[in-house]
Amino acid sequence: MLNNIGLPGLLLIAVVVLVLFGRGKISSLMGEVGKGITAFKKGVKDGSEEQLEDEDGKSQTARDVTPETEKDKV
Repeated sequence: MLNNIGLPGLLLIAVVVLVLFGRGKISSLMGEVGKGITAFKKGVKDGSEEQLEDEDGKSQTARDVTPETEKDKV
């Protein structure tokens, strides 16, 4: 079904989206997408640094960070 869209079809879709949502809305959406990608990359970098610390033996053992529920407190 979507095998033969091609460049003219993609351009038509882009123009329709631009007309429907406007330039300001699309630019703010792309800004949010950029922030999300940046946060994801930072999270991946922090996770790999923690993994390297674990391999060196510098880090402490894992701890449970699961929030307690009312049932667990009783």
